[in-house]
Amino acid sequence: MTAGLTLARRAGAEMLGTGLLVAVVVGSGIAAQRLSADTGLQLLENSIATALGLGVLILLLGPVSGAHFNPVVSIADALLGRRGRVGLPLPALIVYTFAQMSGAIGGAVLANLMFAAPTTLSTTARATPATVLAEVVATAGLVLLITGLARAGRPVQQVAIAVAAYIGAAYWFTSSTAFANPAVTVGRVFTDTFAGIAPASVLPFLAGQLLGAGVAIGMAVLLFPHAASQTADLVAEPVLTEPGVAAAEDVVTRRMGDSNSHRRAR
Repeated sequence: MTAGLTLARRAGAEMLGTGLLVAVVVGSGIAAQRLSADTGLQLLENSIATALGLGVLILLLGPVSGAHFNPVVSIADALLGRRGRVGLPLPALIVYTFAQMSGAIGGAVLANLMFAAPTTLSTTARATPATVLAEVVATAGLVLLITGLARAGRPVQQVAIAVAAYIGAAYWFTSSTAFANPAVTVGRVFTDTFAGIAPASVLPFLAGQLLGAGVAIGMAVLLFPHAASQTADLVAEPVLTEPGVAAAEDVVTRRMGDSNSHRRAR
């Protein structure tokens, strides 16, 4: 399979995954609004559905694209993997980001259609100094969690559980309800429902998210300084689209085993 087709399949998985994630966020928010008048209960319903949906999507699409679903995760992958030449190259980063953004908008539109809600720009203003700070914290925690688990070599099953649990918790311990994702933030502009965000609030949220990602990347370098060459992706190895990667790793593993055997023989 050519590199272009491989990238297209991975980008397609990113578009699908990000779109379904936003559909879960927006759709469960609409359902919560219609099922309950209590704001706290609405947020609980929304956070549980989002955490469960995110975990499932990571498990499903992680082997295809790495299940970033988030431009700042892709940026971290590109920057942290640059030294070992295992991160996303710039052209792939651009493709991933476009796929994530377009998927997020499509996911919001899909959720609106499923609930017969109009697709209009949100009027929910969310940006305040407190919520922007919350986005810095939420995004820093998310990116550090993902990079830390990946650099520690954790399997995709553990990553899915940990990331889903973090997002579920961050809904409640941050005043912004932890958007922590530029693509999701842009997508949620296109629904004037429970999960929406007004266009005027987007840029402050994006600034907070980028700042948080920068903090997380710096912390990852400090906490995991020697792990960059041990992982080729921040969430999961793309084993379905990059069979050569798995084959190469098998060769390395065998060589390491042979080397250890020689050392023990000595």
